[in-house]
Amino acid sequence: VLIAIGRDACTRNIGLQTIGVKINEKNGKVPVNDEEQTNVPYVYAIGDILDGKLELTPVAIQAGRLLAQRLYGGSSRKCDYINVPTTVFTPLEYGSCGYPEEKAIEEYGKQNLEVYHTLFWPLEWTVPGRDNNTCYAKIICNKQDNNRVIGLHVLGPNAGEVTQGFAAAIKCGLTKELLDETIGIHPTCAEVFTTMNITKASGQDITQKGC
Repeated sequence: VLIAIGRDACTRNIGLQTIGVKINEKNGKVPVNDEEQTNVPYVYAIGDILDGKLELTPVAIQAGRLLAQRLYGGSSRKCDYINVPTTVFTPLEYGSCGYPEEKAIEEYGKQNLEVYHTLFWPLEWTVPGRDNNTCYAKIICNKQDNNRVIGLHVLGPNAGEVTQGFAAAIKCGLTKELLDETIGIHPTCAEVFTTMNITKASGQDITQKGC
């Protein structure tokens, strides 16, 4: 049984219209600029209420902390809403950080991207004889920026743990070359990101024979 409840932005009855704060009439969310400032300069909004932003508690905490530091601490750091690691904790976890492929194409153009991907087979699945080539990994690289990794996706065991580690590397400007130079820990699932060599454009077979 799947209950996809979602979240509502309860903004229509709190007096925003009185001070002129605009909301998205379709979903009640609040449009802001890159500093979480609404159309009314002295009103800011953070968290799930933001229009077009991620509904994640750690994102709201980070945005609020950085906003307070900008308003009262002389900082200029803004919240990064792109390189946010997140995971769907389904029985086979899915983790991602950065751009999905479709958004990356929209932002940079397909001709400027190189997508590497592979299926993989976790070692712990070999003993019980679970189906191989069920897990999947993908990175999206910007060819115009030294093949910098702008998107990372993984479907497999412990995807959350894997994604959290690579998220820091992406924030540091991770490139495909640096991944290739990194020695993998065998036989972990995360190792697959250090051995990926098949591009999506090549159309080559990405199935694996074993872990």
